[in-house]
Amino acid sequence: MSDQNNSGTSEFGTSEFGTSDFGTSDIGRSDIDTSNGGKGITRRTALGRGAGVAAIGAAAAFATAMYAAPAAAADALPETVAGVRLPTSELARRTARFVREVSSGTLFNHVMRTYLFGSLLCDRRGVHYDSELAFVAAALHDLGLVEAYRTPAERFEVDGADAAQRFLREQRMPAERVAVVWDAIALHTNAGIAARKRPEIAMVAMGSAVDFSGNDLRRIPSDALEEILAAFPREGFKQDALDTILSLCRTKPMSVLMHPFAEVGRRHLPEFPVPTAEDLLLAAPFEE
Repeated sequence: MSDQNNSGTSEFGTSEFGTSDFGTSDIGRSDIDTSNGGKGITRRTALGRGAGVAAIGAAAAFATAMYAAPAAAADALPETVAGVRLPTSELARRTARFVREVSSGTLFNHVMRTYLFGSLLCDRRGVHYDSELAFVAAALHDLGLVEAYRTPAERFEVDGADAAQRFLREQRMPAERVAVVWDAIALHTNAGIAARKRPEIAMVAMGSAVDFSGNDLRRIPSDALEEILAAFPREGFKQDALDTILSLCRTKPMSVLMHPFAEVGRRHLPEFPVPTAEDLLLAAPFEE
């Protein structure tokens, strides 16, 4: 049975989560033409087209998966890991099975760790949350990194949120619950905003931050960490994550405009075409 919190407001807003040290990154869209996947777009061209800016920040959490790799049945998930019970509802089982079918083993393990880390952080603070809703959101949160669900231009968070929405509508999940999952996925790299939302949204940002960058790892007991890593090993997660980030930067560079992934592209890819915030500011069509 799920522990429900239907108020729509987060308990994190008045807790230490509300002033999270995860960092922030705004999720915005560019009006730059990306119909050709960004290929051939120079920084000068992008500036000339007056690319829009939403806001700047640092990332909290990302995952990885380049290609799908079928795995064992989702029903094989452990019932409990590190004292956290994994939901066993039909929707939770179908969701886990779907993610295993479309994702690499590395990605699947990451999203499971995301749920477990997020749950532990909330449980230690006595924060109430809907465990099924949080599990579904965590399990689906990185679909945008799976090649089959990438669009030519959208940010990967939006691709993932849209793919999750389609899947959950097929499962006849109520629209208001689908909307929570969409927000959780779309905002999971923007912990500063996610932490002010309802717990299930904040959990995905917090849990993925722990796994991606070690943020707040000190709050996870060492024995719990060992059990989580034994149940869902990292299996080369760091290199896979880097490879996936670079793949996004190569194939649809303008989707990382004003996104922390752009810094990875600038470091590793010669003539990376995406302008910086300073470039955009100075190119604004005003006299001063």
